[in-house]
Amino acid sequence: MAADLNVLHNHLTELFAGKMVSIEHRLGELTLVLPAMGILEAMTLLRDDTGLRFEQLIDLCGMDYSTYGSDVTEGGTFLKSDISSDVFPSRFAVVYHLLSLTHNVRLRVRVFAGDDGLPMLDSVTNIWSCANWYEREAFDLYGIVFTGHPDLRRLLTDYGFVGNPFRKDFPLSGHVEMRYDPEQQRVIYQPVTVEPREVTPRIIREEHYGHN
Repeated sequence: MAADLNVLHNHLTELFAGKMVSIEHRLGELTLVLPAMGILEAMTLLRDDTGLRFEQLIDLCGMDYSTYGSDVTEGGTFLKSDISSDVFPSRFAVVYHLLSLTHNVRLRVRVFAGDDGLPMLDSVTNIWSCANWYEREAFDLYGIVFTGHPDLRRLLTDYGFVGNPFRKDFPLSGHVEMRYDPEQQRVIYQPVTVEPREVTPRIIREEHYGHN
């Protein structure tokens, strides 16, 4: 498999010369980072090139790197690290996991959405139809908009849900809560009644713990 990955690494480097951000070979896995512009052309090439043939999209997920490399203070706030700005140019990214049945090899592709305020990427549903629900999930949980998607709407949360629950700045208690109102005889939304609380685990050990 290592030899196959080396061949794949070299082929990707030649094929995407000047068109990719980076390619990384670590822990027996390849990660190809592509720019958002031209993503459809690049993904089509990954699927159709005879030396690649990534016919199957195994998974697609959103990522929020806003606190990557940061540390948590005793007050529960994040201390920003220079690591995130150096390694990740944007807050949000989409990660695609591809499988080539022809060559029995896998590839991870990461694409960053340029605008942190309104992250947007082209939909790959016309390349891999199974991306339909995956993109709806990333839209629902991270607020990433996929242009060209045939039916982009929430998938896991309800229509009245406020915010995107997998974003790092989303409060654990949420923004609104839902309950049944017997007087109105319907489900209603109201402000959250649960008090926000810090749930970051704190491990305090005695001095010289574990020396024995």
